[in-house]
Amino acid sequence: MPELPEVETTRRGIEPAVVGRAVTRVVVRDPRLRWRVPAALTKELPGRVIGAVARRGKYLLLHTATGAVILHLGMSGSLRVVRCSDPPGKYDHVDIALDSGDCLRLRDPRRFGAVLWTRDHARHRLLARLGVEPLGPEFTGDYLFRATRGRRRAIRDFLLDGSVVAGIGNIYANEALFAAGIRPTRRAGRLDRDQCLRLARAIRATLKKAIQAGGTTLRDFRNGRGEPGRFQRALRVYGRGGEACRACGRPIRALRLGQRSAFFCPRCQQ
Repeated sequence: MPELPEVETTRRGIEPAVVGRAVTRVVVRDPRLRWRVPAALTKELPGRVIGAVARRGKYLLLHTATGAVILHLGMSGSLRVVRCSDPPGKYDHVDIALDSGDCLRLRDPRRFGAVLWTRDHARHRLLARLGVEPLGPEFTGDYLFRATRGRRRAIRDFLLDGSVVAGIGNIYANEALFAAGIRPTRRAGRLDRDQCLRLARAIRATLKKAIQAGGTTLRDFRNGRGEPGRFQRALRVYGRGGEACRACGRPIRALRLGQRSAFFCPRCQQ
């Protein structure tokens, strides 16, 4: 599933092509995504100018003067800028056509993505309860220390809770925990202040490096130009169960934690 760096990479890729452009029409070939594409989208969006492209957690928002489009890439979706005249493929479900002759085209083979319309994005049910942005000023070691007090969940699972921190995702939680020297199975409430400070710094650094590399492509992800990410080349633990740790040489361990895979080095992470 595309995580925060992949969504931010997509945002940066499409932004120059859409900001300041008027929507001429919306083509919905198949409305049956994770949530049905609302009829209001095709009625209210045409004629509106896209004033900004923002990201909230793993969601993209196309802001207009009267509302916003909420986009989610689902498990294997991609959002690309193409010419409106380019013929759509089998899994190209939604086009947002612009007055430049380009369009934003959502490709979603598994149909777990979303294209929604809202007049008040801050109060929308998908966004209202999201936690702080891990790259924003509110996310600090002190915030993480306060948020983890009394929490018995494993720290990896705690980081995946979008109501605490928005959009980190499993790949980057594993990588940040390795960088901070903390095992994913440690109870969140057992981390001391120094560990929380170290982990917060590691999360921010890991996400920034991933964004610079264009995200991670393990299977499906492509950016707004159809290009894969490159961060998978720098993964230290994720997906490397049984392989040698690049820091100490010990085999990386893999386990199931909260129904998801977790990876760690038994020597480098305590």
